[in-house]
Parts: sequence; C-alpha cells; structure tokens
Amino acid sequence: MYKFKAIAIAAVILVIAGCSTLVPGSNYGELVKKMMDASFRNEGIATTDRLIQDEANAACSEAQGGNPPEDKTEAIQQAALKSVRMPSDGKFTGDWREGEKLAQNGRGMTWSDKTALPKDNGGNCLNCHQVTKEEVSYGTIGPSLYHYGKDRGVLDPESQESRPIVEYTWTKIYNAKSYNACSGMPRFGHAGLLDEMQMKHLMALLLDPKSPVNR
Repeated sequence: MYKFKAIAIAAVILVIAGCSTLVPGSNYGELVKKMMDASFRNEGIATTDRLIQDEANAACSEAQGGNPPEDKTEAIQQAALKSVRMPSDGKFTGDWREGEKLAQNGRGMTWSDKTALPKDNGGNCLNCHQVTKEEVSYGTIGPSLYHYGKDRGVLDPESQESRPIVEYTWTKIYNAKSYNACSGMPRFGHAGLLDEMQMKHLMALLLDPKSPVNR
C-alpha cells in the first residue's frame, strides 16, 4: 500500500512539474515544435511540410485558443479577403446533387491517396455541420447549414438581389479567415483543396431552392 502511494505521489509531482513548463512565457512553442517534428514523417502525399504554419495560423496558435491582437486579426482577415478569387465565368452555382456528394465525402489529402488533386477530394462538410434534415450523423463544431439559403431569402442564387449573400458564401468557402481570423474551417479555394467547379456545387447545395438544404 505504501509503495502504491509513493508511486501515485511521484506521478502527481511529475505532472505538476510538466505543467509548470507550459505556462505563458515559457518555451511552450519550442516544446510543441519538437514534439510535432518527432511525431510525424513523410508518408505518400502526406509530407511534413504540412507542419509549417503560415502567418495566420501561427498567430492563432500563439493566441492559444483566444484571439490575436486586434491589429493582427484585422491584417489576417484583410489578407485572406484579398486572396479570394471570384468564379472565372461570373456564375456562382453548379449542381446541388454533386454538392451533396461532396458534403458527404471526407476523402482526400491522406497518405494513402495517389495524388493531391482537388478532383479527388471531398468537402467533408458533415464533419462539422448539419447539412440536411435527413442526415442522422453530423458534427456540431460549426453551425447548422439546414435552410441556409431559405433563411436568407435566396430565391435565385444568380440574381443581383442575392449577390451579397452569394458573394459572402463563396468567400467563406474559399477562405474562411476573411471573416474570422482563427476560423477552423478549411480554406478550400485558397489551399487548393477544391477546384472552382466543386465549390460551385457546394454553393448550389447551400443556396439552390431545390436543394434538400432548403426544402
């Protein structure tokens, strides 16, 4: 019994000692970098260059769950907004049926994939959002997207009347950091995860009145 207590006390001391090195102002960032570098390796198309953070992600990591300083937040959002490319042909929507397939597809960018081409990727929207009423399993990290277009009064996604909502939605899919510097949503267009046509299909899923999202 005494031996068990001694081991338990020693374990607690080690935990406390470990936590004391992770307080703000310590070398927390360097410790995390070393851990990440030691934990990952190149495997197929999944290479360790994914561990290299851009300025926006680095600032959000440094904030440790909070927000970067206001000036840095504004700079991140402005840079993200400038990165957004609107559809090359001026049309924002495709086929909602293809969009539904993309929303349900979580494949892509893994070590076992042959290529990193956008055509092989899914949107994996259900990992974070409710999309349609019929879905029985979905994530709740992000808000529900059910009735997304209907609640915003979008009767024709390509009309001028709908343009503010349509452009906002496109921008959010292309680079979500345009509106939220530390958004956890993938930057589908900016990072080349989906191509223009795939994003149009997702736009149709969200905005087309005939889509199950809006029925």
